[in-house]
Amino acid sequence: MRNACRARYAARKNKKMYLEKFRLEQRTAVVTGAGQGIGLACAEALAEAGARVVIADRDPKAAEAGRASLKTKGLSAEIITMDVTDSGRVREVADQLVSRYGRIDILVNNAGIARSETPAESVADEHWLNVIDVNLNGTFWCCRAFGKHMLDAKSGSIVNIGSMSGLIVNKPQEQCYYNASKAAVHHLTRSLAAEWGARGVRVNAVAPTYIATALNAFVKNTPHMYDAWIGGTPMARMGEVDEIASVVLFLASDAASLMTGSIVLVDGGYTCW
Repeated sequence: MRNACRARYAARKNKKMYLEKFRLEQRTAVVTGAGQGIGLACAEALAEAGARVVIADRDPKAAEAGRASLKTKGLSAEIITMDVTDSGRVREVADQLVSRYGRIDILVNNAGIARSETPAESVADEHWLNVIDVNLNGTFWCCRAFGKHMLDAKSGSIVNIGSMSGLIVNKPQEQCYYNASKAAVHHLTRSLAAEWGARGVRVNAVAPTYIATALNAFVKNTPHMYDAWIGGTPMARMGEVDEIASVVLFLASDAASLMTGSIVLVDGGYTCW
C-alpha cells in the first residue's frame, strides 16, 4: 500500500501541471467589444490558449476586421453582432451560443466607452446615461444572460474589464461618470462572486492603467495630459493591450481557480502614489 501511494505521489510530482492550467482546449469564450484594442488582444490570448473564441461586437465591420487580424496569426474566431446595451439581444445571443456549442465557459466583458473631459456640472443626462448604460448595464446584462447558463453547468469564469479609475480619481481630465461606472463594475464583480462562488462560477475583474490604444492616441498631442499620465506612473509608460490580455487569460483559466471577487490592478504602479 505504501509503495502504491509513493508511486502515485511521484507521478503527480513529475507531471507538468502548471502550464497545463493555462490551456483552454474544449472551452468556448465570448469577448464583447473585441473588434479592436484590449478586446481583440483578449480574443487572441484566449484563442492562442486553445479556446473557441466568439467576437461579440455591435459593429460588424470591426468584428470582421478583428477576425481577419486573428487569421493572419493562424487563429480563428466566430463573430456575432451584439450591442451590450440591448438586454434582449444579449439574452438571445447567450441562448444561441449555448444551443450551438453546449456551453459557454468564459465571458470577457470588455465593451465600454469613456467620453472624458466633461466637468460634472456640465454633464448632460444623455451623457451620464450613455456611459452608465454601456459600462455598467451592459456588463450586468451579459453577466446575467451568460451567467445563467454557467450556473446551470456549475462551471464558468467571467472576467470584467474595470479600470484603475474605479479606485482613484484621474487627473487632469474630468470624468466622474466614467469613474463611477467602473467603480460600480468592480462592486458588481464582487457581488456576483459572492452570490455565485459556491455554484461553480468565478467572477473577477481587471483594472488597467492608461493603455496605448486608438482611444488614447490623442494624448500624444496633448503634452500636459501626457505628462500627468506618465509622470504619475512609476513605470513611466502606458500599458500595452497584450499586458492586459495576459492577465485576462490567467483569470479565465484554471491557473486562477481559487480567485473570485478579485479586482486585479494592472496599472504600472499608478495607484502607488
